[in-house]
Amino acid sequence: GVLSHGQRQWLEIGMLIAQKPRLLLLDEPVAGMSRDERDRTGELLTEIAKDHTVVVVEHDMEFLRRYASQVTVLHEGKVLVEGDVATVQADPRVQEVYLGRSREDAA
Repeated sequence: GVLSHGQRQWLEIGMLIAQKPRLLLLDEPVAGMSRDERDRTGELLTEIAKDHTVVVVEHDMEFLRRYASQVTVLHEGKVLVEGDVATVQADPRVQEVYLGRSREDAA
């Protein structure tokens, strides 16, 4: 009860690592964290990724820009595009799917 949200997440990650998994799959691990907690979590996951496969489902684009080495965007159950963050963000298909199109563009 005395741990912050970020500290609880780190504890859970540590408990998973203690089980020596080959793959660590995390769903929005930085949701609800302060900026400092997000930074520390990114550093922690970067260190873990040296010895483990780490897959993170995350919508925090600032976090992804800072820590992701490879990004895969899924749409309707299929891979839409893969690459580094800048490449993925610049992809017109990603922009259309996630930002939508104006009525003029759709026509």
